[in-house]
Amino acid sequence: QVQLVESGGGLVQAGGSLRVSCAASGRTFSSYAMGWFRQAPGKEREFVAAIIGSSGRTIYADSVKGRFTISRDNAKNTVNLQMNGLKPEDTAVYYCAADRSTIYLGAGYHGNADVYDYWGQGTQVTVSS
Repeated sequence: QVQLVESGGGLVQAGGSLRVSCAASGRTFSSYAMGWFRQAPGKEREFVAAIIGSSGRTIYADSVKGRFTISRDNAKNTVNLQMNGLKPEDTAVYYCAADRSTIYLGAGYHGNADVYDYWGQGTQVTVSS
């Protein structure tokens, strides 16, 4: 059982950086797979990044590789998404999600929004030209 609270969204110029954070509460946080998804106006929700298990294995969507970094701090029960080199097309509502799966099950699995059990309310990220 996990509850998620997101923060850190805002307005940033193209080429700038922003960090969004997700504070989690509940048992065995370190064992949950944690993901970030985003949804732009008129678009479907898409996978951004995930971090799985105590080993901290990470996966990324091709569109953000080399620019975004997902990390977790188990002591603080937080998962972060550091976003660098932001582009206008990164503008979206960013959602944090938790999956009760405790092991890595493949990029196809963890990139599928339907497998996640808990979701935050989302935080708006807007990148201006």
